[in-house]
Amino acid sequence: MKKILLTLIPALLMMTGCVNNETIRYPETRMTDTVDTYFGTEVPDPYRWLENDTSAETEAWVTAQNEVTNAYLAKIPYREQIRERLTELWNYPRYGVPFHKGNYYFFFKNDGIQNQSILYIQDSLTGEPRVFLDPNKLSDDGTTSLGTYSVSKDGKYFAFAISKAGSDWNEIYVKETATGEQLSDKLEWVKFSGISWKGEGFYYSRYDKPRGGELSSKNEYHKVYYHKIGDPQDKDVLVYENPGHPLRNVGAYATEDEQFLVLQETESTSGNTLYIKDLSKPASAFVKIAEGFRYDYYVVSNEGTTFMIRTNDGAPRYRLVGVDLKNPAPSAWKTIIPEKEEVLESAEFAGGKIIAQYIQHAASKAFVHNPDGTLLHELDLPGIGTLNGFNGNRDESQAFFGFTSFTFPSTVYTYDILKNESEVLYPAGINFDATQFEVEQVFYTSKDSTQVPMFLVHKNGMVPDGNNPVYLYGYGGFNVSITPSFSVSRLVFLEQGGVIAIANIRGGGEYGEDWHRAGTKLLKQNVFDDFIAAAEYLVEKNYTNPEKIAIAGGSNGGLLVGACMTQRPDLFAVALPAVGVMDMLRFHKFTIGWAWTDDYGSSEDSTQFHYLLGYSPLHNLKPGTCYPATLVTTADHDDRVVPAHSFKFAATLQKHQSCNNPALIRIETKAGHGAGKPVSKMIEEATDIWAFTMYNLGMNPSFK
Repeated sequence: MKKILLTLIPALLMMTGCVNNETIRYPETRMTDTVDTYFGTEVPDPYRWLENDTSAETEAWVTAQNEVTNAYLAKIPYREQIRERLTELWNYPRYGVPFHKGNYYFFFKNDGIQNQSILYIQDSLTGEPRVFLDPNKLSDDGTTSLGTYSVSKDGKYFAFAISKAGSDWNEIYVKETATGEQLSDKLEWVKFSGISWKGEGFYYSRYDKPRGGELSSKNEYHKVYYHKIGDPQDKDVLVYENPGHPLRNVGAYATEDEQFLVLQETESTSGNTLYIKDLSKPASAFVKIAEGFRYDYYVVSNEGTTFMIRTNDGAPRYRLVGVDLKNPAPSAWKTIIPEKEEVLESAEFAGGKIIAQYIQHAASKAFVHNPDGTLLHELDLPGIGTLNGFNGNRDESQAFFGFTSFTFPSTVYTYDILKNESEVLYPAGINFDATQFEVEQVFYTSKDSTQVPMFLVHKNGMVPDGNNPVYLYGYGGFNVSITPSFSVSRLVFLEQGGVIAIANIRGGGEYGEDWHRAGTKLLKQNVFDDFIAAAEYLVEKNYTNPEKIAIAGGSNGGLLVGACMTQRPDLFAVALPAVGVMDMLRFHKFTIGWAWTDDYGSSEDSTQFHYLLGYSPLHNLKPGTCYPATLVTTADHDDRVVPAHSFKFAATLQKHQSCNNPALIRIETKAGHGAGKPVSKMIEEATDIWAFTMYNLGMNPSFK
């Protein structure tokens, strides 16, 4: 039950706070007496009006907040030097992992500070590359980006999706590969979709046209269609819908031989049903292979009616099983690669072999197997890091992969599957001396005695004198594993003597489904305890002290930062919650938020409501509390985690902040949740975040 009273506080009043002997004048955010009642508990929501992201009043609020934030950042003396250094570091050629279809090879390349990477095509690996698709020409400011894409089996057509201003909404277009000519095809209202070719068309997923509020309204009734090249969208064939369950997502893809259609249906971000249809028999029905929605099932490949499926059904760290469509009962499944101590992150079938990619203590390993699962050899990797790939075809022995680590820029390799030999195809061209830095992995004890791994990156010879500035990052959700990766942005902090700490906390997938589930629903506090324990470990081991710790995370990681800064404001000097889920009582009411209830639970359940209220960042900001210097970041086109989360959190934080630490929000325009963000905006945002962080950690950076 909701009641809205009309007692308002004038919007033009101002509040003041001091930081570093400077006065910050925050715009006073209008309050209403809006109250929701959950199971007898009344919960005020005075800034509910900020959920209307298209209203003139919200737009004025955004403008006013950005003016305050920009004025604060402009006074930081070394802000421009940070921008210059970031631009210099960013300006090096970066390559994507190639893929081969038909008679062509494709790869992405960014010369340095191009807003979007360009897709190139070549007739052979040694042939002359030519531009095939330049997303930078799709908009004047680089805010239109390339999303998913797919080449037809014969290489004749290239279908691609574009996103405007960072939105999850996509439009799909088609090009003829040989000529580069864009055809008449245009598909709209596509979201959370792949593109899978079958003959002269492809399968994709979309919603009906929204009736308004396209960036915030709930996404319902996902459907799978088949589009034939040259047809208008209204002629697309509906392949699958489930009108009885509007809060489910569906996706379909054809097997590499195009004989079967695989269909997955989900209710959340993990767990799916699995159906397979024989496309050689038009009248055949979908055969249910696995019930949902407790476990994950991914089809890797097939040989006739026998399918290789990676699953955590009966194996929390995943296994590979063989399933015959003629007898798909689980009792008839045959184990090809059994569950191991490491997590089977993915499996690819290429060159007639299975390439199994694992995660061991948050880093990649890979092994090559025969189709029956017999182990042949381990792939020799350059070090402790993260694999990207493999891209290969079932009848070709050549594959491609990328490798990166904290001090190892992404490098692309060719791999001969039969010979187990790899060589560099595209080296990293950055002018960066990795030998100046070292990486260590430590294990620390969380509140309930769980051992948690953490990576530390810092200069060689760093002295643990208790005074090193630390940037502590975490995510902790949705079975996502945070593995080593190279970040140009973080080099600025490392060069100035900072320590980067990456905590592999529960809720992620670093140790499989048990590790994930240990950080969900009524166990979510484990995630925050793990992150808090990481900071306490760094203090205990004399790396740093609470006045030198900045915490950061995005999306679910933004929730992490929000929860930890409200639970332990004394432990951190700076908080950087990015595009965070801050209102744990209403997240499921917007866009795709309903799919997150499998991780978070829902305020519509009485037990879960009380638990969510206990840690929801928005609802646990208290008057009279000194919170860390905080820079909330979000974007006006974020339709994944709608910006209202950050808006309401920032307004409440500004009202309750009791000390001189700044409480600011930076709202990017023509940007979304992060994917497809142009390099120019990345540099601008990174400049502001590092300037704010270094300034409030008391650092005195020196730039040569």
